Amino acid sequence: MSDPHIVVGHADGITTLTLARPERRNALTLGMYRALADALTAATHDTQTRAVVLSGADGYFTAGNDLADFIDYRKGGEFVALTFLHALSACKKPVVAAVERGAIGVGATLLQHCDFVYAGRSTRFSLPFINFGLSIEGGTSLALGRGPLARQVTRWLMLGEPFNATEALAAGLVTEVLDDDSTLAAAQTTAARLAAMPPEPLQRTKALLQKARGPMHETLAEEIDYFTGLLQGEFAQEQLRRFTTRDKS
Repeated sequence: MSDPHIVVGHADGITTLTLARPERRNALTLGMYRALADALTAATHDTQTRAVVLSGADGYFTAGNDLADFIDYRKGGEFVALTFLHALSACKKPVVAAVERGAIGVGATLLQHCDFVYAGRSTRFSLPFINFGLSIEGGTSLALGRGPLARQVTRWLMLGEPFNATEALAAGLVTEVLDDDSTLAAAQTTAARLAAMPPEPLQRTKALLQKARGPMHETLAEEIDYFTGLLQGEFAQEQLRRFTTRDKS
């Protein structure tokens, strides 16, 4: 499935995925999730693709999920954001992310499934789920909950406090902090180096590293089960309506 807000490019063994909805700070819609999932699955099976680059248009990564898509949510059937996270986590090709200005909600949690993450110095990160009466998602309890800054991560998750690129680096969420507007070039350079590597040992190395990090597939499903249960609740729906109404004014 394609979506006009996901721009897919192919060149020199690299698949480039650009979040292109700048008028909404590249907030992810259901259609964008589906298109990303399909593109990542295609990259996994495409023998010509050696690496994937993920970035946002107009110098902003993503404000996370478009909250309007969560209004009146009722649990049941496929949760397409989880489909995307599974596809990203399962992608056998190395994924390199270029992050600028903002990585909010799932825009931050998805970075846990990228192999390299380059962040601009002014990037603001936020995991504001608690503010909407929601629990964490994206495998965060496994990937960040036991990391080097577990106590700081607790603050970000339980108080909803934002954090900066330097803190994200210390927590292991990003690979390197660079000058603003230089991250895409760095991501492309790394992707080119990866594309030149012998693919079989590279993919095996990625698979072994993922295995060592723990049962991500099960953690993703467990977190989303709690998340969606809360999402349909009265408190979460009230907060979402309040926020989306304010955002439109």
